[in-house]
This record gives sequence, C-alpha cells and structure tokens, in this order.
Amino acid sequence: MPILLVAGLGTQRIRWMEPFCSELTCLGYRVIRFDNRDTGGSTHFDAYAPPDFGRLAAELMAGQRPDVPYTLDDMAADAIALLDSLGIERAHVVGRSMGGMIAQVMASEQPARVLSLTSIMSSTGNPALPQATPETLAMMMRPSPDPAADPEGFFAQRIAFARHIAGRGYPFDEAAQRGLLTEEVRRGYAPNGAARQIAAMAVAGDRRERLATITAPTLVIHGVEDPLIPLACGADTAASIPNAAYMPIDGMGHDLPPELYRAVARAIDGVARRAQSFPDKGVQAGT
Repeated sequence: MPILLVAGLGTQRIRWMEPFCSELTCLGYRVIRFDNRDTGGSTHFDAYAPPDFGRLAAELMAGQRPDVPYTLDDMAADAIALLDSLGIERAHVVGRSMGGMIAQVMASEQPARVLSLTSIMSSTGNPALPQATPETLAMMMRPSPDPAADPEGFFAQRIAFARHIAGRGYPFDEAAQRGLLTEEVRRGYAPNGAARQIAAMAVAGDRRERLATITAPTLVIHGVEDPLIPLACGADTAASIPNAAYMPIDGMGHDLPPELYRAVARAIDGVARRAQSFPDKGVQAGT
C-alpha cells in the first residue's frame, strides 16, 4: 500500500525522518516522501522575486486576488503528478502543516486518488481561527543569516525557532536539529522559496466548503501546545471534514518528536485500514 508524505512550509522531504518512515514500512506501507516545489532538490522558482507581504496583505484586505507564482492547488497537482509518474493510481496521503493543507486539497479535488487523509498540525483557512502569537510570527518571518557567510548565526536562529515551536512534553534534541538543518542546507538552501510558499498559503482562503466534500476516511492530528497553528485550527479541520477522527496530543507542539513516531504511525495505519472497508477505493494490484 503506498503512502505519500507531504512536507511543510520551507522544509524538505527529510523532515519525515527515516525512523518515522520505518514505523510505516513495518506496518506494510510503501513510503514515498518528496520535496515540494521551491525546496531541496525540486524545481525552484527563483525567476520570481520574493513576495512583498505588505502589498499582499493589503490586496487581500481589499478583497483582491493577489498575483502569486503558484498556489496550494498547483502544489497539490505536483503531488498528483508524482503519483502518476510512479504509476500509482491511489495512495494514502499524510501532510504536516502546509503539507496538511496540500493533502486536504488533494483529497477534496482528486477524491479518486486519495485512499485516506491524515492532516497533521494544519488548518482550514477559516479567518475566525486564532493566529500564531506575534512573537512566534516575528521569529518565523525574521530573515535568517546566510549559512555560508554566518553559519553559527544561521543555526542559532533556526534552532531557537525550532525550540520555540516544539512542545514542552518531549525533550528537544538540539544536536539532531542542527544535523537536520545542516543536511537541508546541503541539499538546497532556498529562503525565497519559503516566502513564495507563504504567499501560496496566504491566497488559499477559507477551504471549509472544499473540506466538506472530502469522502476519504480522515484523521486530524494536532499538538495541544502548538504555538504556530493553534489547537483550535486542528479542531476546526476535524469539524469541517465529514466523519473525521480527531487526535489532539498533549505535550506536542508544532513538531513531531521521536517519542510519538510509533503512536502516530499506528494512528495513520488505523485510518488507512478504514479505507479498506470501501471496495471502490481499494488499492489496485501493482500499486
């Protein structure tokens, strides 16, 4: 059974850590992880200037549709195209943060391709939901030092943000974070790519009407201590998708600590197995 893992904002496929992927493979899944556009080894859109967020916000406030390099729908189409290229007709789809939004679009717009949906630490675009704290937003939006010119400044800033958004219920492994950031820089450092992805999320709007059309068995996982996408966003996601299961996790922030790998993998397996009760959505031979 194929399972597609969709990464979050500005992060690469390696954020789906190998030990977590191993938990899924041990449950019988063929695990597929990939770099979204503008990250890692994927296509970078450097021909487009970084977004002017002040102008973007003003246009949205005025009810206008800003012109952005690409949208979440384009990123969802990328994931579908990847399945096509791999010869996979249907897959279980798991997305985290922005990746959860992409996975939601896949499930709503391409229902025949998505066997089950797991949306982790994500949201619906509902404008009434609480936002990240000003401190959290400031840390996220602050430009990072160039890792080639000031590696220690780069790591200090990125690790501080990772620590800030992590939940207090699990140990924070600074050495592991540094190793992950080092590998992401080596694979393809693209700060402007993250900015373009933020623009894609900003113009996505309220997706609740689209979520109401999702028919795939769905699981929504959210950290109770998430300071970036607050817990209410996960609850709203679960409430917006028919018959979705909701799994808030105490002590978890906007991260996926190793201590939770097995429990989260088993929860994903549980919703995937619900899909097998629908013969018309069964995995085809050879996929």
